Amino acid sequence: MFGPDSVSWQLHAQPAMWLAGVRSLYLQALHPRAVAGVVQNSDFRTDPLGRLVRTANFVGAATYCTREEIAARAARVRQVHRGLRAVDPDTGELFRIDEPELLLWVHCAEVSSFLSVGRRAGFPLTVAHADRYLDEQRRSASLVGLDPDEVPGSVAEMTEYLRLTRPLLRRTEDADEIYRFLHRPPVQGALALGVRVYEPVVGHLAYSLLPSWAVALYGRRAYPGPVATAALRGVSVGVRTFLRNTARVMREPRLGRLEPHPLWAVRRLGRWATPSAARLPGR
Repeated sequence: MFGPDSVSWQLHAQPAMWLAGVRSLYLQALHPRAVAGVVQNSDFRTDPLGRLVRTANFVGAATYCTREEIAARAARVRQVHRGLRAVDPDTGELFRIDEPELLLWVHCAEVSSFLSVGRRAGFPLTVAHADRYLDEQRRSASLVGLDPDEVPGSVAEMTEYLRLTRPLLRRTEDADEIYRFLHRPPVQGALALGVRVYEPVVGHLAYSLLPSWAVALYGRRAYPGPVATAALRGVSVGVRTFLRNTARVMREPRLGRLEPHPLWAVRRLGRWATPSAARLPGR
């Protein structure tokens, strides 16, 4: 959908994207209706890694798979979303979780997190690269049913969207539940041994990468900015090692295997397509 010459192809293979994905979940949870939809429909309490793995697989597939496979996966996602409803915690209204406003918020929280964390981790994206990335990601927004023309496609448009959306965002009981979950997921077995390490170096670090206004809404202390940036640049490589060492657990059928889409794409196309900062447009 993007191709080996795109910004998305290079950025989404970076290990910092795992921290960016967790950061996006914190951000998404500040929207009361969006987080209500998650809490009321997701099985994250009993399957703590499943949603993260499925989301990562979908993002990876949308970037690196063939158009036919992307279309098939997207159709399954839209079918699931069409049948889900949630109750607005403020009004008691029953609403569809695939409302365009909610889908747009989830998309923007995700791609703005990918972009922000990637740049903060030191990936050499220029302003032009950032604009091109957000424009490319309009195509991924269409996979969940959004009109690409109504999705922010530049840094200026994304900044304005977030500015206009901020008055709708706030800390709720559901947001607090997501905060606790992302800091200390209720995993068992081999992964439970790593929770004490995960909490400060992934859970709280990802939280600390939020914009200052989002941290203020949560009202919980974050690592100082320079500390978070330095830790991000060191930990992002460690995240790849962590995932490699826990590959056995990730193959558990209940979770579904974490799919190495960049690797599969390179095997399909050839080594010339290996994601790299050197392949960024204009370099």
